[in-house]
Amino acid sequence: MTKRENDSFSIKDLMGAFIQENNLKKGFQKIHIEEAWAKLMGAGVASYTDEVKLQNGTLFVRLRSSVLREELSYGKDKIVRMLNEEMGEDIVNRLMLV
Repeated sequence: MTKRENDSFSIKDLMGAFIQENNLKKGFQKIHIEEAWAKLMGAGVASYTDEVKLQNGTLFVRLRSSVLREELSYGKDKIVRMLNEEMGEDIVNRLMLV
């Protein structure tokens, strides 16, 4: 019989190591940024959001309402700061509302 190791690891640590080893971090960031947008902006804004796309540090958000797009454009810096706080690192440098 083989000797059983008594070292224990949390699922979070194991998943983090797996993601890092397989270069999956950017893909997970893209998924988490969509979830963070919906969470921070709320159900009202999320219902008018067609697409959230992260590309080279720029977050592109496609909105159906021109009025909402204009309102959100006044707080772009705050939105970027809130998203980066939610993600735990500086991922978003710029926000484009289209």
